[in-house]
Amino acid sequence: MAERHESFGGLLFTILVALVLSVIPLPHYIELGRPAFLVLTVLYWSIAAPRLGGISLGFFSGLLLDLFRGAVLGENALALSAITYIFVREHQKIRLKPAFQQCLIVFGALVFYEAILFAIDGWSGHPLTTPWRWLHTLVGAIIWPLVSATLDRSRGVR
Repeated sequence: MAERHESFGGLLFTILVALVLSVIPLPHYIELGRPAFLVLTVLYWSIAAPRLGGISLGFFSGLLLDLFRGAVLGENALALSAITYIFVREHQKIRLKPAFQQCLIVFGALVFYEAILFAIDGWSGHPLTTPWRWLHTLVGAIIWPLVSATLDRSRGVR
């Protein structure tokens, strides 16, 4: 995959679309399985253009998610920064993997992300212990090839 000159405006546009998709109100039964669109988008940019956004993209995207969802301020920022760090550091290895292996890597990252949120919620007295909490990690891993292909097309990569 050739390194391309990426546009910061395109990155911001995709992040804003993902933020809207992450916070738009949905019925409860659909809300349970809604993938973490913002997390998937940040992970994509961490692989595709790690120097464009990097860990700061993860932090500020997570902070916006905290503000829009009314979560404990900084919990999504911390969790997203942690997994973004791993993806930026290992972007060359992840980028070369086949789609199925990328799905497994993304699943692991989403589980790690949710585990951090679970720990922070427990420490702050907001535990949510239902097994449905983890459903979006599986849905996010399943739709990863679609998200990746869509964002590739938005960048002009075939």
